[in-house]
Amino acid sequence: MLPSPNLGDKRVMSHASSPPPPVLRFAPSPTGLLHVGNARTALYNALFARQWGGTFILRYDDTDTARSSDTFAEAIAEDVAWLGLAPDRVEHQSRRLGRYDEAVARLKALGRLYPAYETEEELEAKRQSRRRRGLPPVYDRAALKLDAAARPALEAEGRRPHWRFRLDGRQVVWDDMVRGRQGVDTATLSDPVLVREDGSYLYTLTSVVDDIDMSVTHVVRGEDHVTNTGVQIEIIEALSGWVPRFGHHNLLVLPSGEGLSKRLGHLSLRALREEGEESLAVAALAVLTGTSLAVEPVASLEALVARIDFAKISRAPARFDPAELSALTAATLLHLPFEAVANRLAGFGVGGGEGFWLAVRGNLARLAEAADWWGVVEGPLSPVVAPDDAAFLAQAAALLPEGAWDSDVYARWIAALKPASGRAGRALFHPLRLALTGRESGPEMKTLLPLIGRERASARLRGEPG
Repeated sequence: MLPSPNLGDKRVMSHASSPPPPVLRFAPSPTGLLHVGNARTALYNALFARQWGGTFILRYDDTDTARSSDTFAEAIAEDVAWLGLAPDRVEHQSRRLGRYDEAVARLKALGRLYPAYETEEELEAKRQSRRRRGLPPVYDRAALKLDAAARPALEAEGRRPHWRFRLDGRQVVWDDMVRGRQGVDTATLSDPVLVREDGSYLYTLTSVVDDIDMSVTHVVRGEDHVTNTGVQIEIIEALSGWVPRFGHHNLLVLPSGEGLSKRLGHLSLRALREEGEESLAVAALAVLTGTSLAVEPVASLEALVARIDFAKISRAPARFDPAELSALTAATLLHLPFEAVANRLAGFGVGGGEGFWLAVRGNLARLAEAADWWGVVEGPLSPVVAPDDAAFLAQAAALLPEGAWDSDVYARWIAALKPASGRAGRALFHPLRLALTGRESGPEMKTLLPLIGRERASARLRGEPG
């Protein structure tokens, strides 16, 4: 039996006898595409595990065979990898049915799991009746009053039982890593169904069994699971006697305040990836939004690992703004070293090495735009030459420096061209940019000119494609 771990309070880690490394899990259902709210949960779990040298498990909650699909499971794996998260273990609940059978048998033997025969229509009628009387719509435990003869009679009618876990009906209290001391009075809740009529298992059971078997020390998830936690603690205690630590973070919502939905496809990671958003920008915004920490670009996930602190998460819903994400993507590109993008640039057909990347990264809203600037550098490009500027540009071509074109070639060229032409300011610089790049604005010419090279620059200044 595992001890109750205390990780999450960083002060504990300074003690000589530290607890074992944490084990955390992200358990999505492969019933749709992940959205940024799911990414928030995945990142909190994975980065906290990395922060303390622990284990991160990707666990597919795929026992709902009617809605789960391999296609969505593959999409989840792609999204998790795109975020830069490498699970230490991958598990599938659909492959663990034998363990759930054993847990059900044990709960039945303990008298904690009992059969109930009401149809959904009958249960809804009971709920409506209680509401009319001003009572909470809690299951009345009528199934517990059935005698030995009643059950066979119901089954003879063709009814099949669903199985409910008998709650203790007490105040279940835990120290939440995000929300502090929390309590749920299970006397106010319906006994949860753990096994459906068709014999399939619900998440409430499978999640608990998996957490026990996989020695999960910390369960970090959205605050919409707070009530579930009271129920799950009772099931955990019935099956094993030890309880992991829980943390329930606030939820991401749209700027309108509407909640995110896999079913409706809100801000899916696949869509954001296809739109060219940077995974690091998505990660930074998903992790830092709704906390007391500033939302800033990061150059690596390690920079986020160091900032994970559940005590700094707000209790209010956190608004995730796609416009803010786009701005953060551009800021992230500005901070990325060449090594972080080299392979992706090559995939876009971009060369030029680190010098080109440093020249253009500050002018990119999306990484794919680097290919446009590579086209400007490599050509061929049709220069923009106004008739009134033709003579000036010919003069500029004649004054192009000879010899090696290093980082100060542009400064040397302008130093010669300015007094010779008598031009200054926009009249000097704007015609040069238009002729050399065909663009009104862009990266600094002092960084582009050495990349364009003398031959192409000379041709463009003379009005020839180059």
